[in-house]
Amino acid sequence: MISALTHAARLLRAGYVFAREGVFGVVDPSLVPPPGQLALRLARLIERPGAKSGPRLSRALTRLGPAYLKLGQFLATRPDVVGVAMAHDLESLQDRLPPFSQTEAEAVIAASLERPVAQVFVSLSEPVAAASIAQVHRGETDTDGVRKRVAVKVLRPNVAARFNRDLGDFFFVAEKAEIYSSEARRLRLVEIINTMSRSVAMEMDLRLEAAAASEMAENTKDDPDFRVPQVDWDRTTHNVLTMEWIDGIPLNDHTRLAEANVDVAELGRKVIQSFLRHALRDGFFHADMHPGNLFLDPSGRLVAVDFGIMGRLAPKERRFLAEILLGFITRNYRRVAEVHFEAGYVPAHHSVENFAQAIRAIGEPIHNRIAEDISMAKLLTLLLEVTGLFDMRTRPELILLQKTMVVVEGVARSFDPKLDIWKVADPVVREWIERNLGPVGKIETALSGAGELSHLLGGLPAIAARSVAVLNQLEVMTRNGLVLSPETIAAIGRSERNRTRGRTIALWIIAATFIGVLLTLQ
Repeated sequence: MISALTHAARLLRAGYVFAREGVFGVVDPSLVPPPGQLALRLARLIERPGAKSGPRLSRALTRLGPAYLKLGQFLATRPDVVGVAMAHDLESLQDRLPPFSQTEAEAVIAASLERPVAQVFVSLSEPVAAASIAQVHRGETDTDGVRKRVAVKVLRPNVAARFNRDLGDFFFVAEKAEIYSSEARRLRLVEIINTMSRSVAMEMDLRLEAAAASEMAENTKDDPDFRVPQVDWDRTTHNVLTMEWIDGIPLNDHTRLAEANVDVAELGRKVIQSFLRHALRDGFFHADMHPGNLFLDPSGRLVAVDFGIMGRLAPKERRFLAEILLGFITRNYRRVAEVHFEAGYVPAHHSVENFAQAIRAIGEPIHNRIAEDISMAKLLTLLLEVTGLFDMRTRPELILLQKTMVVVEGVARSFDPKLDIWKVADPVVREWIERNLGPVGKIETALSGAGELSHLLGGLPAIAARSVAVLNQLEVMTRNGLVLSPETIAAIGRSERNRTRGRTIALWIIAATFIGVLLTLQ
């Protein structure tokens, strides 16, 4: 009960900030039941002057601190949850916060590396960039007389405790929503917060970001158009990440690109093909490929930085992506529908023919437009909207893929507005399909399946023994009944009474805020 009241108090504060920033002003009162309409009117009374202009929700989330800022960025990747318009607004949310002091940064580095900063780095600048979880400094190392410039990323002090507290509030809201709302259960709000929690936990261990960079470097070592900065593992810990400093031109600096006479159409091709190659070939892609995280080095290769948010696609998801893209290109809508059923994304009780008809409604308009007007990211967005009508449950990995494709297409078309995305993607998609779904791929799949079957057969004796033990236990329970001691029954009763009382009080306290927040995120 005390925990519920604590969550309620913090959520009331969040509701107050939302109200002050005018967030509830975007909610249509006609869609709200009478008690909620009263809460909305009360919220509008404390709205601050000037709150009606600008991105209200982004302003409120920034005021509430790092965890809410991350929540907004994460929800920007989930248009299926917050709606396309809200997701678009949240995409502009900037993960920029004031830096913490140089003294604090050097204290974190010294404690993490167990040496004075002067023994680790020849020089260490003031922070050059600061975000919600960490900030970056420019440094210089000296190893056996060889000096190198490096980027030093330092975790904010005590950031984990702040995030864990606010994530607890998010879980509280999501759990209550799933109890009382079938729509919340369909959207799997608890799973959404779980995914966000895991993502943030990985971002707060900089060794994991270093490992992601190292894995991507291995995957792309032979790519002609893409590379990853080298990690300095001797100067990397949980709280500190040291990597090669990149002197290339950031892709958001169009002036410098023009001065360097860069072929921007070719640059757009590199961005699209690099992303698709990583997603399809490797099943491991950079999921935050905005222009500020991409550089063009002097040799003409793309260099990515900031590996805190990465996406993975299992072989099934990669096949799904490749086959639906090819299906839309060839107008084979029946095959696109069958792929959804084969992957288990759409329940088997639905009609393949009806689903193919719905997909045709998406695909046919594409073939009446010129290639430069067709967006693969928009196609995936429409596809995910249609699949909701056929009880397709949310697939977080596909949503993250779709969000990244939106960003990547935006970057590529900022260089060449007439870029034919499909023509650029076609060789990468067809290469993957020929390699994995052609004769060689089928043979490899068959060999892999034979190995898995052999492993299963080897485990059959143990499975049989456990099955016999379970059947014996069921026979005893059927014959004698399941007996609970009086102490167990009394404890269950007390627990249920306490749980019901605490939940009721907490729900009354957070009712207005809870309803307003949920309505805002529709």
